[in-house]
Amino acid sequence: MKKNSSDDTANRTWLPILALDLHYEYLNELKAVFADMKKVNKISTQFTWNDKNLKIEERIKDEVVLITDLDLKIVFASNRIKRMTGYKEDEILGKTPKMFQGPETCKTALKEIQEAIKLQEPFKKTIQNYKKDGRTYKCSMDATPIYNLKGELSHFIAFEKEDKSA
Repeated sequence: MKKNSSDDTANRTWLPILALDLHYEYLNELKAVFADMKKVNKISTQFTWNDKNLKIEERIKDEVVLITDLDLKIVFASNRIKRMTGYKEDEILGKTPKMFQGPETCKTALKEIQEAIKLQEPFKKTIQNYKKDGRTYKCSMDATPIYNLKGELSHFIAFEKEDKSA
């Protein structure tokens, strides 16, 4: 049975509109990554980081990047933080990462993280964290101290992602 011309027209326009929607989302993500990199580069330049081995440009595309000062106050969170936690960057700046922890967060893992920070050592951990709406999620983090070009500790950086494994 042959379709009428109006059916053909409807079917032909549907795919390009869908493609434009996907393209628009991709462009918005790219724009957010570039904005994040601009902020990170500003902090890096201001504090003269020795950040060659951090691979921030590669990792910021797929992971949440969280930067704290030496008092562990959050000074930067990438745009992906909202997708993972429900919080926007401006809601968490100046607070500590403890804001994501709760009763189900493993106290032993937290002590190990505190010890690594105290010793200024990199660490990798997966802990139970809390989203803005109170739901829990497994947060896999890869954190490291950042030193300036004089070798002085400047900040801490964590690359985080939600661990979806059971």
